[in-house]
Amino acid sequence: MKLPTNKIICGDCVNILETFPENCIDLTVTSPPYGNLRDCYNYTFDFKAIAFQLLRVTKLGGVVVWVVSDTTVKGSRTLTSFEHALYFKQIGFNVHDVMIYYKKNFSMPSKTRYHNIYELMMIFSKERPKTFNPIKDRKNICAGQTRKGKNTKRQVDGSMKTLAPNDENKPVYNEFGMRHNIWVLKSAGQEKMCKSLDHPAMFPEQLANDHILSWSNPGDTVLDPMCGSGTTCKMAKLNNRNYIGIDISEEYCDLSRRRVDNL
Repeated sequence: MKLPTNKIICGDCVNILETFPENCIDLTVTSPPYGNLRDCYNYTFDFKAIAFQLLRVTKLGGVVVWVVSDTTVKGSRTLTSFEHALYFKQIGFNVHDVMIYYKKNFSMPSKTRYHNIYELMMIFSKERPKTFNPIKDRKNICAGQTRKGKNTKRQVDGSMKTLAPNDENKPVYNEFGMRHNIWVLKSAGQEKMCKSLDHPAMFPEQLANDHILSWSNPGDTVLDPMCGSGTTCKMAKLNNRNYIGIDISEEYCDLSRRRVDNL
């Protein structure tokens, strides 16, 4: 079967992914529903079946970015995120990193616990990631200064080896360094201040954009099997990647197509 690139497809993502050939997707950036059901579409969310299909279609060295949070039921966190991570690892994915999306605001203030301002961004890889383009926008407070102390590296036997004994050989701090794995980003609502959102749980565009830049290259194929409003597909197209979006809702598929086509 020819891969349906640069299309938004309506249907159950498990059934659609079953028609894809093996090892055909470079990067998946998606966010599953944070409960067990999408009640409004009478759709059962089977994350195990989705995870299995993602393992099958992901290329060797490909990455899955799985943005997830936990719901609270009867006063207790469900730990859905941990359940998902353990299952992805069980079926054969590497848990390459566990990152945090630190939101600059919160939407549901709590009266019994501290306000929740984060979501987890699980980085699963099929073997070692073939692509990593680190974003370097973290301002170094020591920019331009020579690094202090000895430039050493610990050896296998535990001893320390001096790499640059002379001061003139010591590296200088660059103006910007690589990000940490906690990303402080605006929510979709903050990105579109004073504008109504067409989807109740939109991805921030910068979140999708920065993962696409980090884990893929121009010409790669980026998948979102639960694409909702189509943010991943939009940012993939903007960054010269091929995209495939899947959603169970025809309403949201139409929304995704409009957002991508309007580019």
